[in-house]
Amino acid sequence: MYESESGDIDWENELRKFQNAIATGTKSKRIKAMSMLARYSKHAPEHVLARTIPFLMEILGHNNRSIDSANFSLQMASAYCLKCIACRSDELVTQMGANDAAQLLLNLLPHSDGMFLKVLVKCLLVVVGFCNTSRAVVATAGGLGIIVDKLSSCEDRGIRRYLLEILSLLALRRNVRREIVRLDALHYVVEAVGVGSMVSRERACQAIGMFGVTREGRRAVVELGAILPVVELFCSGDHTTKLVAGNTLGVISAHVDCIRSIAQAGAIPLYSELLEGGDPSGKDIAEDAFCVLAVDEANAIEIVGHLVRIMRDGDNEAKAAAANVVWDLSTYNHSIPVVRDSGVIPVLVELLGSGSNDVKENVSGAFSQMSYDRVNRIALSDAGVVPIFIDLLHDDFEELRDNAAEALVNFYEDPLYHDSVSHIIDVPSFRSMQNRLAQLRETNERAPVERMNIDLPAWNSDQIT
Repeated sequence: MYESESGDIDWENELRKFQNAIATGTKSKRIKAMSMLARYSKHAPEHVLARTIPFLMEILGHNNRSIDSANFSLQMASAYCLKCIACRSDELVTQMGANDAAQLLLNLLPHSDGMFLKVLVKCLLVVVGFCNTSRAVVATAGGLGIIVDKLSSCEDRGIRRYLLEILSLLALRRNVRREIVRLDALHYVVEAVGVGSMVSRERACQAIGMFGVTREGRRAVVELGAILPVVELFCSGDHTTKLVAGNTLGVISAHVDCIRSIAQAGAIPLYSELLEGGDPSGKDIAEDAFCVLAVDEANAIEIVGHLVRIMRDGDNEAKAAAANVVWDLSTYNHSIPVVRDSGVIPVLVELLGSGSNDVKENVSGAFSQMSYDRVNRIALSDAGVVPIFIDLLHDDFEELRDNAAEALVNFYEDPLYHDSVSHIIDVPSFRSMQNRLAQLRETNERAPVERMNIDLPAWNSDQIT
């Protein structure tokens, strides 16, 4: 290594020495020159490294058509050097992509094994990880088939990990997901959820969610055992990873047969954590998941137990989110008995008197929905809700007035409570709601009755990019 008088490395001189060694040196000298370049790739200026890339590419692609084993050591050194340089910056990776690095690596993969295969795969992972052009090449030039073929025969855990990480990157592309299905390789994506770096596992988990948006895809990923690795990722990942895993599980849960399995895998406490967290996206994911998982009565009991705890101990935002889930569950006939018998009503009554406006709105909405059932009306009356609702008829918050009025209309129309609430008949908010509900019922009675087919949502995977 040549240094100037000041002690600084003369990189231009080192570049000339490298170029001469590659152009005229023996095989051993060329390998030594590439080893030195790889060693100093963290320190050399990027513009110097950029000028070495064409030389490395030429070696990588040398005699590619006939695959001369004598060149493997040179090509392995070149691939290792390119991997080291690629780790420096996106600009250098982009230059490699423009010089067909991905295609050259793909050409070598089918004929490689052992350490040569490991070096090639690690280089390919870095290149496709930071270069869109290279990802497109691998996705469209038969690269997926090569990756899948290698996975089918590879027993080395280290190499297999890198192959799975490449697959998780590619699986975020719609055309690749179609090809994965065609190649019957979806089980490798499921495997990738539990293998490799956390970032790679998160990508594989996201891809599982994309496969799961169709009915067929949900069935396939569940049958391949995706639930447990996704739940494990949900449990161990950072906040962003938890959001991805929670959303993927929510998508999978639309497959009715696995609703109980997801709960048994430990997902409900994890969704409770999202509901209590400060991220609105996490709250939305948890609310949606709870509404689906609560289709199973045992799940509903567990979910409501967590909601009660959150409404007692959480902050205002968490309490509002939990009350909103109760509101949602109170719209489902199968969940109403669970909500009513869970002991949640006294907790909600307390929040109705002391919570924030958002909390009160969601609690009053839940009570309003519950008031359509007579058994619920008895429970609400016993809990002292009616006097509170009567006071809320005069509240400044319109949503609270409307929810209270809607519930009181149901009490007024019940012979058991008619006399006890008849004194509010002339309260403007009550009268307005009574008229609105009467008009709504009249409209519904006039509308033609149609048979409805109710099914779980099946979205078009083509809409996911």
